[in-house]
Amino acid sequence: MEEVDKILIHSLRLSGTDIPDEVQSVREFTTELIVESVVRCLRVITPSVGAGLSHILPPGMSARFRIGMSLAQACQDLGYQGEVGYQTFLYSSEPEIRRLLLFLVEKLPRDASNDADQPVGREDAEQNPTRRQVVRLPQSHCCCHQGAAGCPLGAPSCRTPRLQLLQGSCLLRRFQAQPLILPQETDPFLRKVSQERKEFFDKFLPPVSGQLPRPTSLVPSLLELNMAELSAAQEWETEWKSQGLGSRMTPEEYHNWKQQRLRRRLLDQLRQVSPSAGPTLPGTTSRDLIQLLGTFGASQEPAGALAKGSRFTHTQRLAYKQEAEPVLQVQTLQVSRTSEQDLREQQAAELEALEGELRHVMGQIAELEGHMSTLGLTLTQVEGEVRQRQLVVTEQEQALRVKGQTVELLPDAENNMAKLQVVVESSAQRIIQLAAQWEKHRVPLIQEFRDLKALHDSKELESSRRLSEIRELHERIRSAAEEAKQKDNLHKQLLVELESLPRDVSRSAYTQRILEIVSNIRKQKEEITKILSDTKELQKEINTLTGKLDRTFAVTDELVFKDAKRDEAVRKAYKYLAALHENCSQLIQTIEDTGTILRETRDLEEQIESETSKKTLSNLERILSDYRAMKQENAALLSHTQET
Repeated sequence: MEEVDKILIHSLRLSGTDIPDEVQSVREFTTELIVESVVRCLRVITPSVGAGLSHILPPGMSARFRIGMSLAQACQDLGYQGEVGYQTFLYSSEPEIRRLLLFLVEKLPRDASNDADQPVGREDAEQNPTRRQVVRLPQSHCCCHQGAAGCPLGAPSCRTPRLQLLQGSCLLRRFQAQPLILPQETDPFLRKVSQERKEFFDKFLPPVSGQLPRPTSLVPSLLELNMAELSAAQEWETEWKSQGLGSRMTPEEYHNWKQQRLRRRLLDQLRQVSPSAGPTLPGTTSRDLIQLLGTFGASQEPAGALAKGSRFTHTQRLAYKQEAEPVLQVQTLQVSRTSEQDLREQQAAELEALEGELRHVMGQIAELEGHMSTLGLTLTQVEGEVRQRQLVVTEQEQALRVKGQTVELLPDAENNMAKLQVVVESSAQRIIQLAAQWEKHRVPLIQEFRDLKALHDSKELESSRRLSEIRELHERIRSAAEEAKQKDNLHKQLLVELESLPRDVSRSAYTQRILEIVSNIRKQKEEITKILSDTKELQKEINTLTGKLDRTFAVTDELVFKDAKRDEAVRKAYKYLAALHENCSQLIQTIEDTGTILRETRDLEEQIESETSKKTLSNLERILSDYRAMKQENAALLSHTQET
């Protein structure tokens, strides 16, 4: 038990309990130390429960009873199966306390010794200077007398100007992200980069710091770019696993198919707006899209040439306008030498005139666009009506043709009927022959169709099975990755816990102690097995001798009883033999009773030792003293109540 107590005390110290160095066993725990250990463990296991419990035992008996009941209820809520109550903490016994503390230590989390929110013990505070500083902070409400270096979390008046600057909000910047372009070796979808992009990355792309207008937006821009790439990769992976795998296409084919579908949608939308575009042929999506965009540009060029011209076109128009003026006016302007103010006023007037013209042209363009949209809708409706009328005309022409042929056949109706009958019979015979030929060809075709359908179904089942296997494999990969991540985190936690453990404890010493305990247990087990085997052999020998004795007595009794009828001396010998047998039986029974009494005595001695270890007498004395203290408290409260 000494080794178990040492390990238990070491774990309690790691959880934050301040156990003195001279305490080496649970037998030496006082009531205050027991309460503190249990409260510290509860604070680490369930902070919400442990935060409302005090680790300091109050002097009043009623408060002590309440704390004992609260601790007992908390231990029962954690799942402790043993008997626990206020007497477990106030009038403790060594086995019960050891069992309870072992249960709480097993409930402690793995990183309990690294939890910064929990109170730390003396050993951890000595090993970690940060913890030592945090532990020292609550000892005084104001640390102005220690200087700025001694109160990093104190009032602003206790801190230096540099510390106030670092801890203040003046160095904070707004999170403003700017678009960045990073060189890429591979495309995330096509797995390749064109030569033009590589040349742009090598020769013309500026560094990341040169792409930003302000240096403060570097970190936000990098974070935003990284988050965008991660989200895009995650969306692509989700879409590929949900839709891409079901399409049975490679990632490149799936990406090209999505691009083509997007182009078709854009082309359909543009074609609805521009009725002048013709029908689309399959395989010409990109070319049709470019032509349609060119059509838009050509249709808007006459209207927008005036309104959306460049600076060169405005300059050219002004030059043409000036050339169209009379030469006499130009000469008059040159001779008059207009001042700069007049020139500016003239330019402002021209600018206003141009802006008015621009607004007028823009209004005309808007009107024309609305008129074009109206005409486009009207044209679409008219085209639909024309197609419907063409279908009606075609049907009427066919009906008219049939009626005309029928009218031509009316003058010679009998001959025409005979000819039609011959034609119908020949057509029927031909249909029968064709049906027979088709039946000859249909049977192998149906068999081939059935074979191909069965093959297709089998391939479909095989592909579905492989698709399910691929999805299961992806799930396994994801679960394996998550498990690996969890194990990495656990490994890091264990490394941190290992670094936080005291270095003065040798692992080999613990290992040697464990091996010694195991060897002692093995030796005890061998001795117990040897004692059991000796006991079995002795019991077997006793049973053999008892049986032999019973058989010998029976034979002797029979022989002596036969001779006792005729001889008086033999009769006396028979009486002595019966008395001897009875005395021997009583002696054996006495020996067995003596063994039973010795075993009961040994059990009673063990019970006495266990009761002695429970400190019943001392606990009884403490209960009596606590009872007297409670009576005194009640009397004091009663007197105080009467006085008030």
